[in-house]
Amino acid sequence: MKLVRTRHELAEIVTQWQREGETIGLVPTMGSLHEGHLTLVRALDGKATRRIVTIFVNPIQFNNPDDFQLYPRGLEADEALLAETGVVDVLYAPDETQIYPPGFCTRISVSGPDRMLCGGDRPGHFDGVATVITKLFMQTRANIAAFGEKDFQQLCIIHRVVTDLDLPITILPVPTVREADHLALSSRNKRLTPAQRDQASHLPKALIDCLAALKAGQPVAAALKHCAQTLKDAGFTVHYLDLRSEKSLGTVEKAEAGARLFVAASLGDVRLIDNMPVA
Repeated sequence: MKLVRTRHELAEIVTQWQREGETIGLVPTMGSLHEGHLTLVRALDGKATRRIVTIFVNPIQFNNPDDFQLYPRGLEADEALLAETGVVDVLYAPDETQIYPPGFCTRISVSGPDRMLCGGDRPGHFDGVATVITKLFMQTRANIAAFGEKDFQQLCIIHRVVTDLDLPITILPVPTVREADHLALSSRNKRLTPAQRDQASHLPKALIDCLAALKAGQPVAAALKHCAQTLKDAGFTVHYLDLRSEKSLGTVEKAEAGARLFVAASLGDVRLIDNMPVA
């Protein structure tokens, strides 16, 4: 595995791969890697002959400067973890000048699915995501990119950008990877105190119980209200809790196939998100 720090060096490698007829798979990350990221890498088995993992903590998707500064980083540990897989060809870890050179002033503006859920209390977040992901698609010239369903709204928006801008890349969704207590793996989990980590297990449990109530016929509003109160009683600040369509992200009134529970809730200053399908 080769560590690459500049877009020019990356371009030389990718150009040679394309000459040789290689298929390029991409896993974009912000680092602080865990088993969820490695699952994305493995999801490219049989779908790509070359694999690139990118690590870049994207400043323009953070509407809270403190959140950006506190985001966990550890390139040396991440590099070692990826090298152990034996299947990653390039780790691309650019600095900000390689993504946003002096004078950079162009951004992708997403409308529609960015106005709800995380977009509601993180203005500009998905514009920043769409911009950096498009930049990484162009710099890596990937044929296929793997994204986790934990960030389901992000996944939907990336699908939208690829479709709307006719980008020549396939998006591969990968199911959420969870810990033994069902908490979704996330780099942000590292910021939880031991006590908060114990509390965090209430988040997936509340969703599982809510889904069971919905499937048993409880009205959506009542099930969501009970779930939100359960989370508040467990010490969470609930930002949103909704039942929405997987296709449009619009609200739905019935628990049926194609619907999904979405939640964002905080413990202290650590914001956690999760989602689970009805069926």
